[in-house]
Amino acid sequence: MSRGIGEFEPIQELIPEWAAIIVALVTQLGDVWFLAAIVGAVYWFHAKKREDAAVIVGLTLAGLSLISALKHAFALPRPGQPLVAIETLPWLIQPLYEETAMASGYGFPSGHALMTTIVYVSLARRLSIGTPRRRLVGATTIVAAVCFSRVALGVHYLVDVLAGVGAGLAFLLVAERLIARYPTEPGTVALSLAIAVSASNLVVSGVGPDAVLLLGASLGAFGGWQLVRLGGDVFAVDRPSQAVRPLLVRGAVASAAFAPLVAALEYLPLFSLPARGGAFGLAFAAFLTIPVVNRSERASRTWAALVFWLTMAAIGIRRLLRPSTARRGYVTGRRYVVELRRWIRAQQS
Repeated sequence: MSRGIGEFEPIQELIPEWAAIIVALVTQLGDVWFLAAIVGAVYWFHAKKREDAAVIVGLTLAGLSLISALKHAFALPRPGQPLVAIETLPWLIQPLYEETAMASGYGFPSGHALMTTIVYVSLARRLSIGTPRRRLVGATTIVAAVCFSRVALGVHYLVDVLAGVGAGLAFLLVAERLIARYPTEPGTVALSLAIAVSASNLVVSGVGPDAVLLLGASLGAFGGWQLVRLGGDVFAVDRPSQAVRPLLVRGAVASAAFAPLVAALEYLPLFSLPARGGAFGLAFAAFLTIPVVNRSERASRTWAALVFWLTMAAIGIRRLLRPSTARRGYVTGRRYVVELRRWIRAQQS
């Protein structure tokens, strides 16, 4: 049963052939690479609102996992109604059109519609450029333009983009309510939500490659953000004794997030899917911590010391867990037991 209502012919007839590449470029406003670039730039360069930027990072990761899970759950095909035949375009722009206008995989709901809704509405809510009304109008305009381009290109039915926008708004409503319940930890809540949704996506997608990478990214982002907050908590205290609790709590939480990433790299083949997920997660953690460390000389010194002692501890633990170390410990311990028995017998006689 088709999801279409005859929307392609009237929309595509309005667009001249020469404008097809423009429509294809408009749809890039909702592509993953473009959204990732915007969110990453906001996090790196919007230092005064780093917490809000971390929230947007978490919501973006959660949105990517959500759309992946929904597409696998419904598993509905795309319409296959291209705006123009690629052969009719000049050969010079054919590769660009193919790269920007074509799509594969499942079609319901629209990932572009869902992700543009989550990212641009989140940016409108949390950035301080212009007035809130102007930001909201701008976000709505971009979402509408991207949704129109997806239908015009023939890669989604109208119901696909409407469902994507609806799912994105519903997700934001739930996420913002959760964040509002913990006003002192919005970044942690958003990144925790990313882990929960990515874990669900891992199950729904049947442990697909994208799901593994998203789970790794969510764990790494969560752990990296805990290190960022740990630095802020430590620098904010008046006495060293007040830093013990944040060190223990955030250190333990960050370690729990990093543990599966490190284990995947340590115990599984280097180029296996879990190992790639582990590497991706650790790279994501570095992405979140580096801009914070670079802006603070004190943080740089503390981070260098922390990395040194964590490295030494990791090397020590690895040595202790080696089979050769265990054998030497067993042999040495047994020798001491034998010597102790001889001494006790000598004392008794």
